[in-house]
Amino acid sequence: MSQVFNRRKIKFNQKNKQQQDDKLNSNPLYPNLDQNLEVLHSLYKDCSDVVFRSFVIADQTKAQLIYIKGMSNIEEVDSNVLTPLMQKADQNSINPKVLIEQRLSVAEVTRIESFDACIDQLSIGNPILLLEGDQQGFALGLSKWEKRAVEEPTGELVVRGPREGFIESAEVNTSLLRRKIKSPQLKMKTLKVGRYTQTTIMITYIEDLSDETLIEEISQRIKRIDIDGILESGYIEELIQDNSYSPFPQVLVTERPDTAVSNLLEGRVVIIVDGTPFVLVAPTTFYSLFQSGEDYYHHFMIATATRWLRFLFLFISLLLPSLYIAIITYHQEMVPTTLLLTMADSREAVPFPALVEALIMEITFEGLREAGLRLPKQVGAAVSIVGALVIGQAAVDAGLVSDHMVMVVALTGIASFTIPRYNIAIPFRMLRFPIMLLAGTFGLVGIMMGLLAILTHMSTLRSFGVPYLSPMAPMKGRDMKDTLMRAPLWKLNTRPHLTGEYNKYRQDSDQKPSPDKGSEGE
Repeated sequence: MSQVFNRRKIKFNQKNKQQQDDKLNSNPLYPNLDQNLEVLHSLYKDCSDVVFRSFVIADQTKAQLIYIKGMSNIEEVDSNVLTPLMQKADQNSINPKVLIEQRLSVAEVTRIESFDACIDQLSIGNPILLLEGDQQGFALGLSKWEKRAVEEPTGELVVRGPREGFIESAEVNTSLLRRKIKSPQLKMKTLKVGRYTQTTIMITYIEDLSDETLIEEISQRIKRIDIDGILESGYIEELIQDNSYSPFPQVLVTERPDTAVSNLLEGRVVIIVDGTPFVLVAPTTFYSLFQSGEDYYHHFMIATATRWLRFLFLFISLLLPSLYIAIITYHQEMVPTTLLLTMADSREAVPFPALVEALIMEITFEGLREAGLRLPKQVGAAVSIVGALVIGQAAVDAGLVSDHMVMVVALTGIASFTIPRYNIAIPFRMLRFPIMLLAGTFGLVGIMMGLLAILTHMSTLRSFGVPYLSPMAPMKGRDMKDTLMRAPLWKLNTRPHLTGEYNKYRQDSDQKPSPDKGSEGE
C-alpha cells in the first residue's frame, strides 16, 4: 500500500513540477524588480555559485546583475558593465535604457522578457541585467569558462591531413566548420534537449545540398526525445537511429572537422552536441564507415589499395578464428599434410577442443585490450603488449593452448585494428564469438549460416531511409566510384544520391589534368 502511495506521490510531484515549469515559461518578467528577484531567488535557492549583485544606475535607477561564478567573465563585468553604469549622469534625469545604450561596452546584448529566457542565458554563462520598472531584461554576452584547446584527435590519426579536431565546446566546433565552409548557405538549427541539462544540439547542413525532408526528419526525431539529460552524442545516436536492436552503427561518428565538412558537401547532415567532441553524421552507409579522410589526400591508387586492405583484414578479423576451428575440427583434409602433422604435434598436449581453446584466447585478448584502454597512456600500451606476450607464452608452456592458436588470435587482433572507425570495429568483435560457436558446431556450413544471417540483417537496415549496403544493394553504378575503390578526383563529378531531390553535380565535368596547350604551341 505504501508503494502505491509513493508512486502516486511521485506522479503528483512530477505533475506539479510540470505545471510550475509551464507557468514559469508562460509568465513574463514583472515590472517590479523585487518580484523578479523573489522568483529568481526561489529558483536558485541553495545555489551558492549564483551571485545577485545590487547597484544603482547613475544614482537614479535600481538594478540587479545576476551571474554564475566560474561561467561569466568577472573582469569584463566589472570594467564594461558595473563601472560605466554606476557613474553619475551628466543630466539630472535620464532614461536608464539610454544610459545602457550609451555606456555598456558589450558586443552582444540580448533582450529577454521571461523567466525561462533568464534561466537559459544564465545556464550558458551570460549575466542578466534587470531594471526597476522595466518588464524586459538584458542578457550580456560575457560568458567564459575553461575549455580544452583544439588538438589532433587521438582516435582518428592520419599521416597526411589537418591536425585539428573537435572539442567539447559547440561554439568552437561550429567555428571550425565555418572556417572551412565560408558560404552563408551553411545553416545551423539549434535545439535544446534534456529536462535538466538543456543540452544544445545543432543540426548543421548546407542549403540546396541536403534534402529538406531529411532535415525535417532528423529535427522531429530529436524533438521527440524526452529525457532528464544528454551527456554525450551517444545518447542522441541511440535515440534517433532506425533500428535500435542492431549492433551496427547507423550514424557516422567523427572527431575530425574535415570529415564532417566532406559529408556536408555530399548532402549529409551533421549533428553537433555541446559537451562532446564527437559529432554525428546522418545518413550513413556501411561503406562510408570504412572510408577515411586520408583517402582523399593521397593518390587514388594508394587510397584504393588501402581500402582493399581494410576489407581483407575485416574478413580476417571476423572469420580467421572460426575458419581455424572449423578446419581443425571437421575439415582436416583441407590442410596440407605437412602442416597438419605440425598442428597435430602442437595440439597433442592441449586438453581442450579447438573451440574452447579459441574462446579462452579470444576472451583473454579482449580483456587485455580493454584493460589497455582504461590504464593511463604511459603504461596502457606497455601492459597490453607485455601482457599478451607473457600470457600467450605462459599459456603455451602450460599446455592450455597451441602455438598456432596464439598466432591466429594475434593476427585477428592486428586485423581488427586496421578498421578505421571504432564504432564499426566493435560489432565485428562481438559477432566473432557466435560465428566461432557455429563453426565449432557445424563447421564451414555454420560459418556460411552466420555470414548469411549477417548479410540478411544488414540488407534490411536503413539509415534515415538510405539502404545500409547502398550503393551495392541496391546497385547504383554511378556511386560505385567511391565505394570499394576510390576513383580519381576528376571523375567524382556527382554526389552520392541519398534521399529525395538533391544537387547532383559537385564539380565541372572537365577536371582531368592536361598539359598546358599554350606551352605546346610555343
